[in-house]
Amino acid sequence: MTSEIEALRGLIEGARVVLWDFDGPICTLFAGHPSEEMAAGFVHWLDRIGLGDLLTETERKYTDPQAVLHAVNRRRPGSDLVVEMEKRLTEEEMKAVSTAMPTPFADPLIRTWQAVGSRLAITTNNSPQVVRAYLENRGMLSCFAPHIYGRTQDLSLLKPDPHCLNRALSAMGAAPSEALMIGDAPSDYSAAVEAEVPFLGYARNAAKQEELREAGVEVLVGSLQPLHRLLWHSRRA
Repeated sequence: MTSEIEALRGLIEGARVVLWDFDGPICTLFAGHPSEEMAAGFVHWLDRIGLGDLLTETERKYTDPQAVLHAVNRRRPGSDLVVEMEKRLTEEEMKAVSTAMPTPFADPLIRTWQAVGSRLAITTNNSPQVVRAYLENRGMLSCFAPHIYGRTQDLSLLKPDPHCLNRALSAMGAAPSEALMIGDAPSDYSAAVEAEVPFLGYARNAAKQEELREAGVEVLVGSLQPLHRLLWHSRRA
């Protein structure tokens, strides 16, 4: 336990800039608007317009709408079809904002991190429009704005590509070694490794923990509470 706390403390002390993934570490976006239904809706829509054969049988069973979008983009990159699907995904994400559930301790951790002088950014595969709407609803847009870097129409630039991390670092004038990324998916970790940014994994359940461990993540937490506690004590020290 002591070694885990020391690893967390080391990440905190070196973080002049903190890059946050959105869906997971900050909130559960689809808490009341199931992503499984969205993914199935994409499949049914493709069937209706006669393009269902763009997906394999395995891809038709995806429960993540972004995964379905990526599958179509691999076969029709940059097409009008992909543009329309991305627009539909953004609309569904926006609907989900009103029922999104904040990740426990995320709000106070964000505010405390800002209070101790660290700068914060969002680096996500979700729509930046959706991120802004959620943060505005929580009264936390000022903690991040203008540094919100999300999905672009060029889907090849989404994580695990480090594009959004590099954009954030460049805009904030920060070296990778001065930053910390908090994410809950192997794609977050891969992007951080390529960008040479230290990484903290957030695993809200055993399945996420196993997934991150298998990807090679060394430091992870199942709750943001110990991170907040360490940061709060460092502020008072």
